Amino acid sequence: MPNHLVLLVLFAALLHAGWNALLRGGADRLWSMTVMCVAIAMVCAVAAIFMAAPAPQSWGYALLSALLHVGYNLFLVRSYRVGDLGQIYPISRGSSPALITLGAALFAGETITPGQLLGIALVSGGIISLAFRGRSLSVPSLPYALGTGGFIAAYSVVDGIGARLSGAPLAYTVWMSALWGVLMPAVYIGLRDARSLFSIRPGMPAAAMGGLVSLIAYAIVIYAMNEAPLGAVSALRETSVLFAALLGYLFLGETLTVRRMLACVVIASGAIIIG
Repeated sequence: MPNHLVLLVLFAALLHAGWNALLRGGADRLWSMTVMCVAIAMVCAVAAIFMAAPAPQSWGYALLSALLHVGYNLFLVRSYRVGDLGQIYPISRGSSPALITLGAALFAGETITPGQLLGIALVSGGIISLAFRGRSLSVPSLPYALGTGGFIAAYSVVDGIGARLSGAPLAYTVWMSALWGVLMPAVYIGLRDARSLFSIRPGMPAAAMGGLVSLIAYAIVIYAMNEAPLGAVSALRETSVLFAALLGYLFLGETLTVRRMLACVVIASGAIIIG
């Protein structure tokens, strides 16, 4: 992978960990996530005016990805209800490359190489180290964290294919994100109501900024996926688990033990090996 793409993806990883820290620190995370999506939809609606539409064969992928992103949002919000950023983020992000590799072997007939097996073992070991202390589960929301990783794996593959079929990766990102930004508020209104969504709260500007940061981060990743192998980009992006551990310690008052940091390093290393 060219050096400029490596640096771009690392920057995207930092941005992604940053908006997750913002979400984890919020009082009403479902509301914060939905406000992020509203901000994304507004920006993308304006941007779409100045862009040609992506190729029609990519539209189905954009819609499917938007639906998967909504599922990802709901699982992520549920994960952060009782879990630390330094635990939930590495588990959800680190598990996705392993799930992509296993899914490709099970459903696409791809062969898992010894190196990928090593990577899966490292990711699994790191997740177990974060999730358990002795025989007790230290992350009660572990199923939701792993479910979040499943959604990440699914939409990463869908967007990688869709972006290539679109002929215009940035336009594809804008259209997909606009759909996602419309669907998530609809889900919120169905779960709660419209009045609470659009009520002015102190955290609204920060949540909206988090949406813009997440959009920039994912646009960078989509661009990189169009220029480099999907697995390599996905794996490099998962180095964000290290940024998340540091941000949780610096800004959220979370404990950063040597054991937790080593587990994050192991997960990131495994993800890179898989890629």
